[in-house]
Amino acid sequence: MKKRKTVQRESAVTRVVSYVFIGLSLIIALVPLIWLFISSLKEDPLARPGFQLPESICIDGYISTFRDLHVMRYFGNSMLIAGVSVIISVLMISMSAYVVARLDFKGKKLINAMLYSTMFIPATALTYPVYNLINRLGIYNTRGALILIYACSGIAISFFVIKNYYDNIPRDLEDAARIDGCGYVQTWWHVIAPIAKPGIMTAGVLAFLTNWNEYYWASLVIIDRTKLTVPALLSTFTTSFRTNYNGLFSAMVVIILPPILLYCIFSKYFIEALSGGAVKG
Repeated sequence: MKKRKTVQRESAVTRVVSYVFIGLSLIIALVPLIWLFISSLKEDPLARPGFQLPESICIDGYISTFRDLHVMRYFGNSMLIAGVSVIISVLMISMSAYVVARLDFKGKKLINAMLYSTMFIPATALTYPVYNLINRLGIYNTRGALILIYACSGIAISFFVIKNYYDNIPRDLEDAARIDGCGYVQTWWHVIAPIAKPGIMTAGVLAFLTNWNEYYWASLVIIDRTKLTVPALLSTFTTSFRTNYNGLFSAMVVIILPPILLYCIFSKYFIEALSGGAVKG
């Protein structure tokens, strides 16, 4: 009886501690977003900084974002560039991760090490070779340049997520597919990929969010204003003499909405992927 009470007491303490940390996490995550939204409704955010409520609600920043800046054009650029690059990279990485995870060949450990080492290379270190390659290919100041860069960026993280999911799939399923006459590509397409869908979708969403928020390459490779992505658009609110904070904060609120909605839609795939896989051997 005492043991049962002790277990119940420990369970209650664990639950309380868990709720406290969840609450702290929510505060850390939501406070910047709330501050940003409140500031976007102020005519002059610097006159009433912080969490002070606006004297009167000002939506001029939102109006100018849609009417004067034509933000939907830049949304289209970002959706096209991020979407196409994600499709290319996820298809390429999911197939290569299958080879590394399920097949034995010479140099396998070396390939793993080389792929994971790319996580430690900063984008600035690749500026000259990538810039030179883009110019030699003749695609500078085109959306194709960003698609090429984004499709080849963040490979290590996507590879890690998808490969770990593949490792949890029983090999008996592959053996059964081989008995039925499936080759490696057919086995991956008809058996492995459908089971690993949560891991592949998680990698795709993470890559999309990274590409959507990327600013460095977008500002370096694209100079034509009509081809800018939404993060590069934010730089237009700042000049050498003044910054339009009302318009800047309003545009930031509009820009962060798609990633938030995307995560809410695909959150179940994150939970399944991070829980270690839907199939256990």
